[in-house]
Amino acid sequence: MRQGILLYGPPTAGKDTITAALTELDARYMSFTRLKIGPGKTQGYRMGTPEQLAALEARGDVIYRNNRYGNTYVVDQAMEGGSIPVVHLGQMAGMEQMTALFPTHWVRVLLWCSKETTARRSPQRGDTDTAARLTAWDATEADLAAHPRAQWELRVDTDATAPREAAEKIDEIARASSPRS
Repeated sequence: MRQGILLYGPPTAGKDTITAALTELDARYMSFTRLKIGPGKTQGYRMGTPEQLAALEARGDVIYRNNRYGNTYVVDQAMEGGSIPVVHLGQMAGMEQMTALFPTHWVRVLLWCSKETTARRSPQRGDTDTAARLTAWDATEADLAAHPRAQWELRVDTDATAPREAAEKIDEIARASSPRS
């Protein structure tokens, strides 16, 4: 069975930054590039069309999709073989879908930062929709509270933990729990 990392957390919790630190530790870690349908930021996404999404859904290749910031974001079957995919999610439904529908040994990591940190980091990284990011932070907090039995191999407070340190902890857990094929 293959292995993967699920990073869950609110906007600006450090999912991209920690993924970059993971890839510096081991080139097998690969950020899973979600499909995005809609306007706005294109970096870090595979841009798609509603027709492409319909075709993926017709083939049963969509693992999880969500709508946020006026866009549709899709996790599909486009995982690269041989790599350890790192998937970023901000909804517990996505976490549940990934663990249920994609046969992988997932290391589940909760990344957290304060709402004040999100308010500060969002404009620093160039977001033009910080108010929407703060609304998403509230939704993520409520989503997490609605799932008190969610299981995490690691929780990282990114207000107090450097990205490299977080990546090293994740890597340590991933190596220790690596499935034997």
